[in-house]
Amino acid sequence: MKRTVFLTMTLAAVSLAATAQGPRRFQREAFTTETPMVHDPVMARDGDTYYIYATGNGIQQMTSKDRRTWTVLPQPVMTVMPGWTTDSVPGFGTHVWAPDVIHWNGRWWLAYSCSTFGRNGSAIGLLSNRTLRGGVWRDEGCIVTSHERKRDANGRMTGDNWNAIDPNFVIDDQTGTPWLTWGSFWDGIQIARLDSSMHIAKGEQPRTIARRYDPDYKPTEPNPTSKFAGTNAIEAPFIFKHGGWYYLFVSWDYCCRGAKSNYRVAVGRSKTVGGPYLDRQGRDMGKGGGTLFLEGDKQQWEAAGHCAAYTFDGEDVFICHGYSATQNGAAMLIQRNITWTADGWPELK
Repeated sequence: MKRTVFLTMTLAAVSLAATAQGPRRFQREAFTTETPMVHDPVMARDGDTYYIYATGNGIQQMTSKDRRTWTVLPQPVMTVMPGWTTDSVPGFGTHVWAPDVIHWNGRWWLAYSCSTFGRNGSAIGLLSNRTLRGGVWRDEGCIVTSHERKRDANGRMTGDNWNAIDPNFVIDDQTGTPWLTWGSFWDGIQIARLDSSMHIAKGEQPRTIARRYDPDYKPTEPNPTSKFAGTNAIEAPFIFKHGGWYYLFVSWDYCCRGAKSNYRVAVGRSKTVGGPYLDRQGRDMGKGGGTLFLEGDKQQWEAAGHCAAYTFDGEDVFICHGYSATQNGAAMLIQRNITWTADGWPELK
């Protein structure tokens, strides 16, 4: 569930090899900052350079040599949108949500979300490239599509009870097989095995691994952001591997409301990619479990969420966006180091 980020962009000259709409052009130069405004960030390192990809027109991107000072690039990843995106998602334009990036089998793979706010007629697209240091990202088509959940003329529900946004790649350590987890609201967080082309494997069906609430519990408070999405307020999965465990981070409650946001991060873990993921008390995240990991302190941050985690030079690093308590709720980058308890649970320094 994403809205326009505070750092907006317009589109530039063609750099995506795809059947596409006409290009939009940029009007601004690159600039550097230690406090970048960003929404739904993910990070990667290629050579001596760190890269952030985030929600924005054509996917916002920025670079850094030290993860402290960031150069916000004027050009997006996608300067031309593949034609299939608007064919698959009515109302989608150029504002791309919540990417993820991974290096696997000699290529960089970047997944991204195409949707409209509060509805689940959505699609997750795929790009690939040999390097993050330039060159053309190749359109690899659509990984998965969800069809809008609605009632037909006879009053029967049709469509998918999940939302194809917020992708995250994870590689199974035992088999080397890639998996994709995704999801926002509806029936919660989904997971499915991928094939060697990074698309859903033949015969594989998505299944739910995390929900905000137990399916039998019906919250009385309405969704303040969308009457269509319901109150299963969970999204933005990210799976991080450590010490023989897969840790599933998710975002609870509501983003995208500036200082009124109450976004926060919860976590559970599993010995296998496919779950089940249990919290610190042994509760199944598929039944509403989850251990609170991060929330706003109401001094620096009103709320925080949509996270990712990485290991760089032996340090485990957690990133997300936070809604600033001192900057009128602007969405800004948070970076913290992860430490681990004696029984293997993550904490933030």
